[in-house]
Amino acid sequence: MPDISSLSLSFDEISMRFPDGTEALLDVSLSVGPNEFVSVVGPSGCGKSTLLNIASGLLKPTSGSVEIADTSMGYIFQDPTLLPWRTVLRNVELLCELHQVPKEERRKRAQEAIDLVGLSGFERHFPKTLSGGMKMRTSLARTLTLHPRVFLFDEPFGSLDEITREKLNDETQLLFQKEGFSSLFITHSISEAVYLSTKVYVMSERPGRVIAEFDIPFDYPRVPEQRFDPNFAEVCGEISSALRGVDHD
Repeated sequence: MPDISSLSLSFDEISMRFPDGTEALLDVSLSVGPNEFVSVVGPSGCGKSTLLNIASGLLKPTSGSVEIADTSMGYIFQDPTLLPWRTVLRNVELLCELHQVPKEERRKRAQEAIDLVGLSGFERHFPKTLSGGMKMRTSLARTLTLHPRVFLFDEPFGSLDEITREKLNDETQLLFQKEGFSSLFITHSISEAVYLSTKVYVMSERPGRVIAEFDIPFDYPRVPEQRFDPNFAEVCGEISSALRGVDHD
């Protein structure tokens, strides 16, 4: 493993066995450096989300260690988890409110985050009136108000249609460039992982272990047309081949 002093997040030989005997992870070692966007792909049930829960402190691994250089961490779940009785603005203010940020400051941060994710004009809308993509932007804005240096993404765009998903991929990589955070991104989509990431790890079937690592050679900013570039397709093909080597479903 690299020197932890140069990393934002590091897993060292993490294993996880649940009380019912399910072995979710086996000796997983991977790292996220400062300003790196790292994605993890693998078969369903291989422990990808378990890794995020361990990183966030929601789970304690059976063995191994996790090192986090900065406790300023944001977690974006698969579901936007918005409060239906709160407007977009009030939902975005929530984390600041829980952290007892003064009202004037949290309103300022919320508005800045809303503007950043492209939701200006929807501050007074309630979640039931929003599209799936707008709900996810609201969730992202809510986390941005705390200015986290490390982002954990748990398949945040998996339930969206392809066009919306690609647009949010574009917006996420622009946010990554603008804000300079480090990211650990879980996804089932190889194309999404390659488009967003500086590095992609491939995991095996359960118990999940790292079986391949790919450095992504494309510069930022990345444009939608890049998805059709032969070099892009080649990298996706290499990752797919690594994944098919363990996915026998």
